[in-house]
Amino acid sequence: MEVVFWIGRILFGGYFILSGLNHFIMLNQMAPYAAAKKVPAPKLAVIVTGLMLLTGGLAVLTGLYVRLGLWLLVIFLVFVTPWMHNFWAVEDPMQRMGEQVNFFKNIGLLGAVLLLLYFWS
Repeated sequence: MEVVFWIGRILFGGYFILSGLNHFIMLNQMAPYAAAKKVPAPKLAVIVTGLMLLTGGLAVLTGLYVRLGLWLLVIFLVFVTPWMHNFWAVEDPMQRMGEQVNFFKNIGLLGAVLLLLYFWS
């Protein structure tokens, strides 16, 4: 079962690491999207959230400062999910569907992070 645990850590931590890196690689595309969602200081917000994702993912992957990393992911998911993926306010059906998928994906990720926090006590 230890192999399963490591595969899970690699996949779960890797997901957040890649998402965090994407915030930096796609900064010039993500900042205007954040601005369109009325995020204050959108470029800085994308950088800070990228650092939160990267740090959280690395914590899960490496096993270093895991609780801190998981709390960063909780904070990210709790605040970013309803702000950036507010599907209930989107009129275009295709855009609404995309935002709804991302909203519920993040809710599922939040549940997984909270479970890890419980078991990593």
